[in-house]
Amino acid sequence: MTGNELAGQYRSETDGPTPPEEPTPPDASSAFLGDPDGNAAYVDAIDRAREQLLESFATAEGPYAGTDHETLRERIDELAVFPDEGESLEAILETVGDEVLADSARVHDPGCVAHLHCPPAIPALAAELLVSGTNQSMDSFDQAPAASVLEERVVDACCDLFDYPAGADGVFTGGGTESNVLGLLLARDWYCETRFDRTVQTAGLPSAASDLRLLCSDAAHFTAEQAAHHLGLGEDAVVSVSTDGDRRIDLEALDSTLERLEAEGRHPFAIVGTAGTTDFGSIDPLEALADRAAERDLWFHVDAAYGGACAISDRLRPKLAGIDRADSIAVDFHKLFYQPIGCGAFLLRDGDRYRFLERNASYLNPERDDAAGVPNLVSKSTRTTRRFDALKPFVTFNALGRTGVADCVEYVCELADAVAAEIRAESALELCCEPELSAVVFRYRPDRLERSSRPSERADSDASTAVDRVNRAIRDELLADGEVVLARTEVDGTAALKVTLLNPRTTLSDLREALEAVIDRGEALEREPGDSA
Repeated sequence: MTGNELAGQYRSETDGPTPPEEPTPPDASSAFLGDPDGNAAYVDAIDRAREQLLESFATAEGPYAGTDHETLRERIDELAVFPDEGESLEAILETVGDEVLADSARVHDPGCVAHLHCPPAIPALAAELLVSGTNQSMDSFDQAPAASVLEERVVDACCDLFDYPAGADGVFTGGGTESNVLGLLLARDWYCETRFDRTVQTAGLPSAASDLRLLCSDAAHFTAEQAAHHLGLGEDAVVSVSTDGDRRIDLEALDSTLERLEAEGRHPFAIVGTAGTTDFGSIDPLEALADRAAERDLWFHVDAAYGGACAISDRLRPKLAGIDRADSIAVDFHKLFYQPIGCGAFLLRDGDRYRFLERNASYLNPERDDAAGVPNLVSKSTRTTRRFDALKPFVTFNALGRTGVADCVEYVCELADAVAAEIRAESALELCCEPELSAVVFRYRPDRLERSSRPSERADSDASTAVDRVNRAIRDELLADGEVVLARTEVDGTAALKVTLLNPRTTLSDLREALEAVIDRGEALEREPGDSA
């Protein structure tokens, strides 16, 4: 055997199995960033998406096209979701433009005044591009290094904005619902530890949990009930307290309710104040609520998802007096801070109380990281994977400045006062409550109400029925025609309409046109056959 043959035999005996062939990347790998071809494809994709969006703005008329849900479902059900083969992005985006964007709510339109649904600021849209493109996951430092540190910085600034002391902390959330649940979860666990010496995280709820109660006004957001359900307390644990003539929690009713619950052997553990109710924008007397929580050693949580933006305005800030005493605060940036959905924050006055939530996983946030001060933010959140949403307000605040954002917030509140004055001056309309922030609740008054010469229980019932029918129909018909998108609600059991003003480009002239549309539609409905008094 030759030397070469011997060497070959030796290699075959010692080298082991032949290594597998290197896999060939799939054709679809060109749809990702990372090399010149992918980067060029990204630029083209963003350009095409931008053009499609701007075209939808240019061709749109009014705040909504008016297409009903059944028509939309029939049409969109025809679209493929998992086709075997893909097609050009240009064709897909054209389909999206025709079938989705054309029938989307146009939040930038002055006639889109139904909900707490803001037009996002352009700096925030630029930041959204960076958030999506970098795709940072905010659960651990090694997935989001600079992003984790910047979120902490933005949270610290927000704590300062609400006059929280040193040691306060917080985390970004998807919005007020998540923030409210997080606040009440910590409140429940804190109360169970301090009152029953029970660690809920490991031992579960104590036997007395069926008597736990949290209190809020009857105008508070439904997430109080939702949180009680998710926390295993049940919606019956939420005790609603009546409101006063300004739609704020009635303090006398609160005091009597607390006394009654204690006499019954219940365990009130939290008071929830609202800084900006969804319907009226009303702000509870936060200072007085903080006093009552302190007297009984209860957790005080403030849902400031809507009204928290007042903190950025020197003129509106006094409306939030007492919020600095809250144990926790929910604030939304995708309302009056003009950020794309979703973007909220939960702030905690005493950051040490995060101990009721935190846990460690060796692959994600090991205890040695905690000891070294590594910011693994999963310990502060009810979610694991989260987006880098803190970048959006950071870019917006730096682009517009505190004064620029405050000007927008102040403007829409002034606009609400102005449209309320228009409603008061119009005999066909009725203002249901003086606006506190930027929401205005009103209703159309069918003329039969003033023609009733013999007030009676039957006349009152007929009048209420007429108000319900006409106001509901006004809202539905204006939506179907795409003329104005109004909100609907009930005030004292009777239908009402609402404009929610977030858009700093909306003018009083726009709102006058909306009110005229309401009156014209109401008068037309009254003239329909069979509707005479």
